[in-house]
Amino acid sequence: MNIHADAMTEPAEAEGGFHPLFRDVPSSVEFNKLRKRLLRLTRQAVEDFAMVRPGERWLVALSGGKDSYGLLALLLDLKWRGLLPVDLLACNLDQGQPNFPKHILPDYLTANGIPHRIEYQDTYSIVTNKLPQTSTYCSLCSRLRRGHLYRITREEGCSALVLGHHREDILETFFMNLFHGGRLAAMPPKLINDDGDVLVLRPLSYCAEADLARFSDAMEFPIIPCDLCGSQDGLQRNVMKAMLDDIERKMPGRKDTMIRALTNVRPSHLLDRNLFDFAALARGAMSIGQPEGGIDGGAAGFA
Repeated sequence: MNIHADAMTEPAEAEGGFHPLFRDVPSSVEFNKLRKRLLRLTRQAVEDFAMVRPGERWLVALSGGKDSYGLLALLLDLKWRGLLPVDLLACNLDQGQPNFPKHILPDYLTANGIPHRIEYQDTYSIVTNKLPQTSTYCSLCSRLRRGHLYRITREEGCSALVLGHHREDILETFFMNLFHGGRLAAMPPKLINDDGDVLVLRPLSYCAEADLARFSDAMEFPIIPCDLCGSQDGLQRNVMKAMLDDIERKMPGRKDTMIRALTNVRPSHLLDRNLFDFAALARGAMSIGQPEGGIDGGAAGFA
């Protein structure tokens, strides 16, 4: 069943120089710096990965967690400032989880004049019926949720589905693929679905999770916890998160360095024969785009 609430109306006009969502935010210098940093990084990702075509409509997935609330707020802020020339439609997929407070998101969105759609689909029962309690639910739950969000994106005439994955999500995915999948891959900031008709965008790709948590606290978002996968222990993603946090504690700034590394790939210094034509290399031939050595100028770290 679909429930629409002001889905075809425009957001309320900004009053007093700000979007209504920001009417009660702290006026401290610290919060203003945090807000500006998140806006700058979000705008940078939007520009770096050519996410915007003016006049389009985006479906912004809203789970009720800190990241998706932050995503929606930052996109609305950029739009109000004239820096994001697209229409935004917030969408929550109520997956039938026990004790899910159905009123929180519609009340919050309506109070702030934000166009939205609430969709109910009981994927919770499907996941729990198909998988034993000892299994992790994330993969199946994610596939079911994504399928419904693609459908809603089409139904609402949106060109893109926008998700709230941040810097840590991308790094955790990279290391999960590295350690468990035997491949170098992460979450792309922009991709096209298998059917080729919906873009998936991640404008928070450069934003730190800790910044989004502080932003969420300051904005006093009505957070809704996940009672399905969020309550499970032993998830590999949690192991990756703990590893990255430990690295950051011991070597501050490494997370930013890792994200930069994902934007600075040297195919000739990896081992993928499909990515680089090693067979074509010959002594005395000039190889375009193949700098010598690794970080220290040596032979890729080998004696």
